Amino acid sequence: MKFLGYIRPDGSVGVRNHVLVLSSVVCANHISQKIADALPGTAVFCHSSGCGQLGADKEQTQRTLDGIAMNPNIAAVLVVSLGCEGSSAERMVEKMQASGRPAALVRIQECGGTTAAVNAGIDIVRKMHEKCMRQDREEADISDLSVSLECGGSDATSGISANPLVGWVSDRLISLGARVILSETPEMIGAEHILSARAATPEVGKRVIKIVKDVEESANSMHVDLRGTQPTPGNIEGGLSTIEEKSMGCLAKAGTSKVAEVVRYGEIPSSKGLVIMDTPGFDVESVTGMVAGGSQVVLFTTGRGTPVGSPLAPVIKITGNPNVASWMKENIDFDASPVTLGDESLERAGERLFQKLISVVAGEQTASEILGHSETGITRIGPSL
Repeated sequence: MKFLGYIRPDGSVGVRNHVLVLSSVVCANHISQKIADALPGTAVFCHSSGCGQLGADKEQTQRTLDGIAMNPNIAAVLVVSLGCEGSSAERMVEKMQASGRPAALVRIQECGGTTAAVNAGIDIVRKMHEKCMRQDREEADISDLSVSLECGGSDATSGISANPLVGWVSDRLISLGARVILSETPEMIGAEHILSARAATPEVGKRVIKIVKDVEESANSMHVDLRGTQPTPGNIEGGLSTIEEKSMGCLAKAGTSKVAEVVRYGEIPSSKGLVIMDTPGFDVESVTGMVAGGSQVVLFTTGRGTPVGSPLAPVIKITGNPNVASWMKENIDFDASPVTLGDESLERAGERLFQKLISVVAGEQTASEILGHSETGITRIGPSL
């Protein structure tokens, strides 16, 4: 099956053609934002990390920033650096250039301050934009897609209709050779044995068990027992009683396919098919990690309503709650409530959602894109130093 996308020199395929202003450290956020604001249509990625981190935490942030720069939806990138941060702005630029795409670097300290850095950045991005916007969409295979799965603001309808619907589409995508990424490790607690039993190899199964165990041990170190509880007030109000119940709904997004691989937060998978990424349950950080892992589009279910988007990838918002479909209709792309109400079969709704996905990857704007939602967040392992 084919779709029209932006073919990059390294063979990856974007469903959007963004010129990105990427802040390498929180100290560069203001200047990065001002550069992007001066050039409408430019994407910007700001965050609260990039310095004061050590070991695995520092490496995870760097891996995520590298992946953000390299996402197939990015045509060119300007990295904005303070000049003395812990993250390596040079590494991001080098990786992007090695992929055959334009990349440049502005160091605030070398420019002489805010105004000079903003002006220098605007000049660079304007030239990038003029060049990259001349690229046309070309025919690509659906196997070039990497689709992220996310749920946020869940309620009982998430597990009843929206998540199983996404699971139907996930199986369809995988049968066509695409990659699907399931995230939110805390929302696998109590159901990890089910995913482990679906692993393609014993090693992958063991990895599934380990990432869930690590999350529990981290919570235990803060004197919190996650099993048998439901830590999110909104989920409780939405009718979810325990994290195990929520986990069963979360797993429904992954359909019935085998688990091919388990990867770290922000890591680019090596396998097609169903991949698990070890992310927190927090929507913004989870989506950021999967986009850094190369996803070009996100299927995001919500039972209570959430406007969260991404600056890089279109986010298709799906609800099975008829009330949310009505009162937050400007934020919802796909109404799955007919499945909840018994007025439509899962298969028929699944085909509608699949066609919606194809329309979006071909250029149709999602609600979060139209409304300008571009929330970002990189998860942390340890404290700041």
